[in-house]
Amino acid sequence: MRRRDPRRLLARRRPELARVQICRPLSRNAADGSVTSRQRAEVKLRRSELDRLWTPEHLERLARTYWRFLTRVSLGILRVLYTPTSREIAVITRPFVLLRFLGPEYDIRPERGSVMWRIDKGLLVAARGRRRGYLQLAVERRPDDSGPEATVTVTSEVANFYPRIAGSGWFARIGRVVYGFTQLRLHEVVTHAFLRSLARLDLEPSVVGQLLPPEKRRRTPVSSAGD
Repeated sequence: MRRRDPRRLLARRRPELARVQICRPLSRNAADGSVTSRQRAEVKLRRSELDRLWTPEHLERLARTYWRFLTRVSLGILRVLYTPTSREIAVITRPFVLLRFLGPEYDIRPERGSVMWRIDKGLLVAARGRRRGYLQLAVERRPDDSGPEATVTVTSEVANFYPRIAGSGWFARIGRVVYGFTQLRLHEVVTHAFLRSLARLDLEPSVVGQLLPPEKRRRTPVSSAGD
């Protein structure tokens, strides 16, 4: 068998252009049965590189990168299905939709940007939790940073989520423990890996191009797969 040149294998992997420090995840259970989970990372990179990336277009690309990462890390088992008004995480395809989100809502400020998807429904969502929670990605830079290196804080948060697996009534106390050791733990592992992958600064292009500048938007083909 022909031996593979290890230099070629290394060349295929995009080098890490930033340093990522993962902070300890935070989660809390509310009395009404909802769960909030937040994970945060500090990304250190060259200031010139950050200035290049600090645009609305790259916030949309970060959102697209998150969805694409879910498909890759699950080896294609989880698919993100796009419609003009929703994003669905499905096992292979419909009708096995685990989570259905409404379309993205962007909030862009000079030192901070975020994209939020409100949770609509899905197999993992309790009936009482429909349209009550959200998933949000946020990036924030330090305005007082000086020197050639800058720091960006990237936060992934699922808030006010009502997991179906947690149950209700007398079972809720047991159900929350089950949720914490299964679904929540898996979410934390995947999000940790996603935040770690940002060291390569390899953001997927968005096909929808909602936040593209006008001169680029005209050349972007219309597609149902996007941010």
